[in-house]
Amino acid sequence: MEGAIVEHLTSRFEQLRWRRNKVLELSSQGYSERDSAATLQVALGTVNRDLHILRDQAKRNIAKYIDERLPLEYQKCMIGLDAILVQTWDIAKSTNGVITITERDKLQALSIAMQAYNMKLDLLSSATVVERAVHFVEKHRGV
Repeated sequence: MEGAIVEHLTSRFEQLRWRRNKVLELSSQGYSERDSAATLQVALGTVNRDLHILRDQAKRNIAKYIDERLPLEYQKCMIGLDAILVQTWDIAKSTNGVITITERDKLQALSIAMQAYNMKLDLLSSATVVERAVHFVEKHRGV
């Protein structure tokens, strides 16, 4: 008896997950909630409720990403760009060593350095966006 109940619950959970995935898919394709309900042959309220739950899940996922992953990824990008800059400047300033560096190589290194500076500038200017996002998550954590 218990096995049948567990199987029934698992089956219902799988159906629910499938339906919510379909609701999300149809919504992403521009279907209205009414059209999604008709396509899935469920009540409009069911689609509305699924979308509400999906929005809440998306908010939690974004908050978790901003809180847990984004600061470290941001830091890794900054450190990586610094390392690229060091290497490109070494190449650009190289005169003659074990490896022959042509003028073209130097120009390419400077071009890469310029791209790295632009990326750093973008990251630094978006730092306020990151800070605001982290602040938003902290503010709404208990809500």
